[in-house]
Amino acid sequence: MSIIKDLKPFFEPKSIAVIGASNRPGSVGYVIVEQLKKKFHGKIYPVNPKYSEVLGLKAYPSILSIPDEVDLAVIALRAPLVPKVVDEAGRKGVKAVIVVSGGFSELGEEGAKLERELAETAKKYGVRVIGPNCIGILDNYSGVDTFFLPEDRLKRPPKGSISIISQSGAMLSMWIDWMALKGLGLSKAISYGNKVDVDDVELLEYLRNDPNTKIILMYIEAFKPGRGSEFIKVARRTVLEGKPVIVLKGGRTSKGARAAASHTGAMAAGYNIYRAAFKQAGIVEVDMMDEMFDVAKAYLMIGPVYGRRLLILTNAGGEGVIASDYAEKYGLDVPEIPEDIQEKLRRKLPPHVIVRNPVDLTGDTDDERYRIVLEELLPLNLFDAVVVITPPHPPSIKGIVVEYLANAWRKYKVPMVAVVTGGAISEEFAKKIEEKGIPAYQTPERAVRVIAALAEYGMYLKSRGRSGAHA
Repeated sequence: MSIIKDLKPFFEPKSIAVIGASNRPGSVGYVIVEQLKKKFHGKIYPVNPKYSEVLGLKAYPSILSIPDEVDLAVIALRAPLVPKVVDEAGRKGVKAVIVVSGGFSELGEEGAKLERELAETAKKYGVRVIGPNCIGILDNYSGVDTFFLPEDRLKRPPKGSISIISQSGAMLSMWIDWMALKGLGLSKAISYGNKVDVDDVELLEYLRNDPNTKIILMYIEAFKPGRGSEFIKVARRTVLEGKPVIVLKGGRTSKGARAAASHTGAMAAGYNIYRAAFKQAGIVEVDMMDEMFDVAKAYLMIGPVYGRRLLILTNAGGEGVIASDYAEKYGLDVPEIPEDIQEKLRRKLPPHVIVRNPVDLTGDTDDERYRIVLEELLPLNLFDAVVVITPPHPPSIKGIVVEYLANAWRKYKVPMVAVVTGGAISEEFAKKIEEKGIPAYQTPERAVRVIAALAEYGMYLKSRGRSGAHA
């Protein structure tokens, strides 16, 4: 619990000092104060000897001149000034500092020397540090927002239950903006940069105990030396308690690792070591950025998948074939429907419908064919998940299929994702499906990969006697 106590001032401070606060619109120090004024309900202390006031708030020449206690300090100054200011923060009794400034180990030996000085100063006073070279924290519940990008450049998502830990601030910013566009709810987002002190392991432990977080997404370039085993331990505990951890690993190739070293000063070990660690901990590793959010959305809507038997139901034969290919690629099984069940389906469906699996309702289908197949198959415990490919283009599709899918999901609780390919009409159709609690994707590849990821997570839980865990 000491980690929770140590990190709490970052997320739930009663007061924040912004060192390097500014009245110059668009500057880092201006935007941070502006964002905090909008949402943070505690005290805000701008610090800059040039000003007596910043954005209507009384400003102070140094953090030592603030008459009250300060829980969190955000430093937005040139790198050479940072160690001295951290020393002042330590003398003031501040316990948490976010250093958004760059110019440290990512630039080479001179910057690394500054970074060591920063770390030694913080350690002297027991000050915990996030950064440097980061954008810090966005907490949708406490109102802490140190992201120095204004809202006309970076939209903020609504409150929700997805939390993100990212070594890259720029990538995190793009994800936050995308989440806002899609209406995906955010709990917390943390950029930790060069992690001179607080690292991904401690942040993961904090989020494991956060009641507002139900799923954790991570972008990792490299662990600190010797921290891999601790990460596995914390991640495994998090996963088994019902919070999936989804990781995108940067620096998987030699050139990627070299880029990571110049980005955040990260020295990446061989990728195979990371891959084995993720598997051991029950982490779902993804290959692409959009895949992280595909899986997160599906988990929050339908939960884990506790097996690999997949039913593919389609009105487009080609998409059924592609879904089958990707199912095999990702280790899912597409078992043929037993002959006696096929015979029942044939009696209820037109003779040209293919009922083996994939079940191809063909391009002249109506809504009713979907209902018949789902009602016949889902009660039989033949399948662990369903991919329903339902582009709305056939003239006989009237949209009632949306209700049929929703009813089948509510009634039988077999995890289900939809594939709705096409343009504007399909987008609207997909929204209607998602309003009923079923995740929808534009391609069969994405839908199948989501099921595979949820099955990977579900099977890990099941293998450890934890099936049924769902935050």
